[in-house]
Amino acid sequence: MTKNEIFEFFRLLAEDNPEPETELEYGNAYQLVVAVALSAQATDVGVNKATRKLFAEVKTPQEMLDLGEDGLKEHIKTIGLFNSKAKNVIALSQLLVDEYGGEVPGTREDLVRLPGVGRKTANVVLNCWFGQETFAVDTHIFRVGNRTGLAKGKTPEQVEAKLEKRVPAPFRMGAHHWLILHGRYVCKARTPECWRCRVVDYCSYRKKVLEKPGRKA
Repeated sequence: MTKNEIFEFFRLLAEDNPEPETELEYGNAYQLVVAVALSAQATDVGVNKATRKLFAEVKTPQEMLDLGEDGLKEHIKTIGLFNSKAKNVIALSQLLVDEYGGEVPGTREDLVRLPGVGRKTANVVLNCWFGQETFAVDTHIFRVGNRTGLAKGKTPEQVEAKLEKRVPAPFRMGAHHWLILHGRYVCKARTPECWRCRVVDYCSYRKKVLEKPGRKA
């Protein structure tokens, strides 16, 4: 995509959704860290279902430690990999209490020190809570970046680097939300719904599905 095409690409996505945000539910920075950590290889819908009761009870790292690993597992047992995720959440909560006074740090370097928190999770927290222009590349963004030609790369890090260079200033804060939502609901993995895509004219995907399956004349 050219610079002008990238601008129009995001302008159209922004036109449909002026204030995009994560679909994960949370009440503070700590709950956001936990929710994003739990969302790995799970849906936001599934995570929200599990965390509604959990977050009504647990709002701080210390409260999570008081709940304990077994208590946490009871809340999140419907989420994939819940055993290892529970272990990580307890461990990151302990680290926050021991080294950060129970507060979530605002730098990527500190965030990725937390057990179960990788670069993607850190970028989500930095963007959603601390208002930083970060690009959290998940499977949806990786697919959309490569498929459309917006940001091609063989690894999430390469796609992130391309987005960092190519996303224009007016759209940098919301870019990763627009791309995630676009990948989740329109540019789907198995069958992209190109027939209803707002940015189809700027997409370089060669196998566009321009007619809705089952609706051919």
